[in-house]
Amino acid sequence: MIRDHFRVLVADLTTGRGTVVLEDGRDEVAGGSGLAARLFARYGRPEAPWDHPDQPLILAIGPLTGAFPLMSKTVFAFKSPYHDQYTESHAGGRSALALRFADLDALVVVGRAAATSFLDLGSRHFALRSAGFLAGMDVQESGRLLRRMTPGSGHRTILRIGPAGENLLPMANVNVDTYRHFGRMGGGAALGAKRLKAVVIRGDADFSLPEGRAYNDLFSRVYESVTASGMMKKYHDLGTPANLEALDEIRSLPWRNLQATSDLAIEQISGQEFADRTLLRNSACSGCPVGCIHVGYVRERFMDEHRFLYRQVAYDYEPIFALGSMLGVTDTAAVLTLLDAAEQRGLDAMSAGVALAWAAEASERGILSTRETIDPLAFGESAGFLRAIHHLAGSANPFYASLGRGTLVAANEYGGADFACVLGQEMAGYATGETFFAAQSLGFRHSHLDTGAYSYDQKNGNQDVAAAVRFLVDDEAARVVLTSMVACLFARSVYTDTVLAECLDVLGYGSLAANMASLGPRVQKLRWQTRLATGFAPAAVSIPKRFLQVSTWKGPIDSAYLDQLKEAYAQAILDLGSS
Repeated sequence: MIRDHFRVLVADLTTGRGTVVLEDGRDEVAGGSGLAARLFARYGRPEAPWDHPDQPLILAIGPLTGAFPLMSKTVFAFKSPYHDQYTESHAGGRSALALRFADLDALVVVGRAAATSFLDLGSRHFALRSAGFLAGMDVQESGRLLRRMTPGSGHRTILRIGPAGENLLPMANVNVDTYRHFGRMGGGAALGAKRLKAVVIRGDADFSLPEGRAYNDLFSRVYESVTASGMMKKYHDLGTPANLEALDEIRSLPWRNLQATSDLAIEQISGQEFADRTLLRNSACSGCPVGCIHVGYVRERFMDEHRFLYRQVAYDYEPIFALGSMLGVTDTAAVLTLLDAAEQRGLDAMSAGVALAWAAEASERGILSTRETIDPLAFGESAGFLRAIHHLAGSANPFYASLGRGTLVAANEYGGADFACVLGQEMAGYATGETFFAAQSLGFRHSHLDTGAYSYDQKNGNQDVAAAVRFLVDDEAARVVLTSMVACLFARSVYTDTVLAECLDVLGYGSLAANMASLGPRVQKLRWQTRLATGFAPAAVSIPKRFLQVSTWKGPIDSAYLDQLKEAYAQAILDLGSS
């Protein structure tokens, strides 16, 4: 399994054939983010639109996948329907280990199927199978059928899309093994454009690990570091929802379309409240001993008497922010019901929630009426939002079709762009200040995970533009190392460059280990070159006025400082992407 090259399966949906190719460059890009950018350079069409049949979809893992704890993520790279530029989305579940045990470092999907289909592949088989019977099915229904049709329970990953992806909505996500997602930037629509309802990867092979004490001792040391970490204990106990109260306390949690950053009602949707009222169990990505996935339940009454169905729903900080505080919904059961609806229809919960928050405020201001929204939308009224999620996923009318293409698309058409909470895409749940707003609006994935800008805001009350930009650039380079491995970012304090080098060396990747210092900047540069080649213009990015009206624990946002940060960071990105 240890090899200097990459083993890549190229799946051509037009011909229905799969071909294994060997790709060089292990020492240059490691895997994950670096490998995905390298493969896009080979197979991508920067000048062609995102839905061109020749545009590739790329899944990539790293050199440590399957060998060390929390090396559990997969990078999904594609040209985004959201902005028609190169992007990445990351997910866990069984996706990474299924690829590893299928003896692959990456999967590249090109072409377009003649009709709705799904890919079924493993180490010894490849098939493009007809899936017309799955068309229009939600994520739960399609997953149930695919599990019956494909063997390998416990060793396979099932990636599938819902109606939102089939309708080519840029807000559509890709469900991964029920509880995880390639959530942002429209990966569901990218699959839908290829008429690909699902990808099933069976990890039906095996591979050897190093013999002797060196590997065993190092694995044990890393395992102990991971499981003994205070951060990991927090994520196992309450999970990421533990951050809700903390951010509300420092006036950084968006409420009601970011009209406020703190509210006494936080006690009703805190991490503790979700655990006390809804939690059924913990779950984990394959290869992870932490178990940060928290699975709650929703009930649905189906008879006049008290007879209920119940469904299990995984919840995290971001969906609770987007479908809870952002909508003014403060009942745990109602939040999970909204989340379940978005998940089943194949919508990114974050974008859907933020988009509907804008629609609620636009309704409040008289910009929208039920002529557009069909059902009344009002903060705190979950029933209207529940129906709206179905309208949104199904593009029920011209308004919802526009909103599904992005909040700013709808706001520019109907009015209300000033209070659209969009930073490259619908915002993440961190109203921490100027550094975060600049970072998400310009960051590579427009994600709170691109850098630790939200943390920087909390620790720095000064307004040093040069220091903030230097932090953004350096922190991104460090994270790119982890996303090229591909490690869960929760483990970033454990997997230092020194520890990563030890892990690589004990597996036989000595040359890569020796060049760890240059890996991050090299891949960072490659990614930005790829993004810029597909049309990204950082200087043209604007930040809606709503973000200038925010107050945090530091006081009101300083618009002049934010402008300076945005301008300086945009130039830094251009410098990074220069040849």
